[in-house]
Order: sequence, then C-alpha cells, then structure tokens
Amino acid sequence: MKAGTLDWSTFRHQYLTRDRVLGVVYLTFAVLIWWLFFPNIEPGASAKFGLNIVTAVKPPPLPDLVVPARPAVLFLGFIAAFLGGWQLARGFREPQAVLGVILIIFLVAFLLWATAGKSFNLVGMLASTLLRAAPITFGALSGVWCERTAVINIGIEGMMLSAAFTGVVVASATQNLYWGLVAAVLTGGLLGLVLAVLAVTFRVDQIIAGTAINIFAVGLTSFLSQSWLAVRQDLNAAGNFKPIPIPVLAQIPILGPIFFNVNIIIYIMMLLVVLSHIVLFHTRWGLRMRAVGEHPRAADTLGINVYLTRYISVTIGGMIAGLGGAYFTLGSVGRFDEVMTAGKGFIGLAAMIFGKWTPIGGFIASVIFGFADALQVKMAILRIPIPSEFLLMAPYIVTIVVLSGVVGRALPPAADGQPYVKE
Repeated sequence: MKAGTLDWSTFRHQYLTRDRVLGVVYLTFAVLIWWLFFPNIEPGASAKFGLNIVTAVKPPPLPDLVVPARPAVLFLGFIAAFLGGWQLARGFREPQAVLGVILIIFLVAFLLWATAGKSFNLVGMLASTLLRAAPITFGALSGVWCERTAVINIGIEGMMLSAAFTGVVVASATQNLYWGLVAAVLTGGLLGLVLAVLAVTFRVDQIIAGTAINIFAVGLTSFLSQSWLAVRQDLNAAGNFKPIPIPVLAQIPILGPIFFNVNIIIYIMMLLVVLSHIVLFHTRWGLRMRAVGEHPRAADTLGINVYLTRYISVTIGGMIAGLGGAYFTLGSVGRFDEVMTAGKGFIGLAAMIFGKWTPIGGFIASVIFGFADALQVKMAILRIPIPSEFLLMAPYIVTIVVLSGVVGRALPPAADGQPYVKE
C-alpha cells in the first residue's frame, strides 16, 4: 500500500511539474508577443492581407482583409497569457494541442508585425505552401508505406533525386512530360526494390542500406549532370506541367486557386493521401501491412507472406518517392540541378513521424513544413529586419522542433527496423 502511495505521489508530482513547465512556456510566448511585436508596430498601422491571386480562371474578387496591427497583437498576447494562466492553475487535458494553438497565435502575431503598414498576399502564400509541401508529402507517404511494414527507408532523398534526374532526361528526349513522369516513378520503384532486396532478403542494416542509396544517387546524378547534361543541354530542358483548373471548383474564392488550379502532380499527391489512408485502414491489404509491421511472426502464423508484403510495400513506397522527385523537375522548374532535393526527403521522414505514421497526419505535417518554407520566401520579399540566413533556416528549425518531441510522443510500428527470419 505504501509503495502504491509512493508511486501515485511520484506520478502526481511529475504531472504537476509538467503542467507548470507548459504553463510557463505559454506565458513566455505571451511575453514575447508583447515584447517583440507590440512596441515595434507604429500606432495606427494596419496589416493588409490580400485574398486574391492572378490565375487563368478568376474567382469572384474578395476585398482585402485589413487588420489594425497593434490592437490585434495586444489581444493575441492576452489570449496566450490566459491559456498560460489556465494551464498553471488547472491544466488542460490535451496540453500538446494547446501548445499548437499557442504557436499559431505567435505566428499570427509575427505576421501582423511583419505586415504592419504593408500588403501581404495571404492566398498567394497559402498556394505556395501547398506547392512547397508537395515533395515533403510524397516523402512522408513513401515513409508510411515502407515503415508500416517495418522497413525504415532512409533512402527517400536518393530515390527522389534519381527520379528527378531520369524524369527530366526522358521527358526532354521524348518531348513528352508524361513519359518523363512514368520514368521517374519507375526509377523510384526500382530503388525501392533494391532497398527491399537489401533489407528483406539479405537483412542488411536498413539505415546503412538507405544511406548507401542516398550516397549512390548524389554521386551518380552529380557526375552525369556535369559530364553529360552540361554537354547535352537539350536533355535538360523538359518544361513543366501547367495548372489544370477544375471547372466550377477552380472559381471558389480562396480555396479554388489553392486546391483546384494546380498541375497534375499536385492532384496525384492529394489523391494519394486519400487512397493511402483508405488502403492502410480500410482494406485487407492494409491490415496485413500493419500486422507485418507490428508483429511479423504472428502475421506469418496466420498465413501472411511477410517477405512479399514488405517487398510490395517498399517498392510502392519507392514509386511514391519517384513522384516526389518528378515534382522537382517536371512539376516545378523543368530542369535538373545537382542535389536539388535539398533535404526534402529527410524532412518528409520528420513529417511522417509528426503525423504518427499515418497518411493524413503526414500530409498535415508536410503542410506545416511547407508553410515554414513559403513563409521565409515571403518574409524576404517584405524585407523584415531578420537576417536572410535565419529565414532560410526556418523549415529546418521546424524539423528540429518536431523531432525534439514537442508534438508529443510518437510510437512507430513495434517491429520497425527489425529484420524478419522465417523459421
């Protein structure tokens, strides 16, 4: 009884300590809002947020959103302070969710400060957010398909980079973007199959196998780019997919330009998020994937072919990474540049963890990372008094914050990274 009392006391002490720490964190954000932003806004200054962007299909125009900056920042600080006081006094049942609200409040206050006396196209930045989230989303979905069957795919970056290269070369040679897209998907699938052979059949350490794919992809694409594409520039001029407006939907204000007037790769991305969720949680194949990822031996005793399930899932994961690679070239700039993926595959893995190994969660996390990436570009245009180097760090800072556990504990599949030996 005494031991039980000690255990309860320890738990209660730890819980209250966590509540106090989070309460102090919330109050700190309130103080930062008042200290950093409020005094540095000119009295009477307003922040103007544009709600219209120029597209081929023009939705009905909306008036700009004009917000008095100082009163709004002051009010946001009071909300953060109230949440901090409530956390200290009584605590929230979902403190991590409240922390997310606090971060959104801080971000809105930052935008009001940065835009005070200026104009900022909010819809344009949100549209840019979706585009910048696309390769991260493909990386996250690739990770979900692989790790749900307990195969860690560190090689997403290399798969995307290789697919970006082959996609642009094939599209340039054939003068057909769709053939380039197919080539990119097949390249990613081939490297996914290589990872499956190494990790499943030969039981090579999965981290080492994925790292080898990354090193191989960087080395080979850089060599071919310098020795081949530098000479044959006609093979590095594929062009890119143009936006395809969906009738009626593209004319919806705000949402239309963001979601329904994009190129085919973005449409495929949104479709893949939905299909991956349905397959994973509402089909027999998805149940087999999750069983193999959680307890492969039990799945084997039930007649599930663990090896085949992992082979198929990892290959599909590689094909999805190939789509992400195609976005860099065929869906964006239309040409290949060395190491142009710039770590987006690794950020996709962070988004997968943030999203708790689910397709929809990974997409939401990718949008957050994409928002950080788009924000640093917009802030540079507004010429706010923050060093440009710091702004460029924004997406990677968000990645570090996410991986540090701020979003709460995320548990991977129980057998993740463990090779399986059939007895």
